[in-house]
Amino acid sequence: MDRHLRRRDALLLDEPSLGLAPRIVREIFHIIADLKRTGVSMLLVEQNARAALQVADYGYVLETGGIVLEGPAAELAGNPRVIETYLGLSAVAAAGPGEIDGR
Repeated sequence: MDRHLRRRDALLLDEPSLGLAPRIVREIFHIIADLKRTGVSMLLVEQNARAALQVADYGYVLETGGIVLEGPAAELAGNPRVIETYLGLSAVAAAGPGEIDGR
């Protein structure tokens, strides 16, 4: 698979965590982060906003088919609207994107 990815311009991922157990989701996002470190460009469509923002450089927030927010992933992860609506935390309790599973 690694050899195949090196010949591609981009990897498109549509909901890679959908329906998976939490342990498998963590592993999938570790693999995505590892691929990112090797220079693979990716387009990730994901409803798990917390995990997606941890591996993304830039993000778009869509609501009913339209872009309502966009920006660097770290800024989106710290945006009070994103925190309360998509991350399931109060703005006061959120400390930023952190790392996936401490890895």
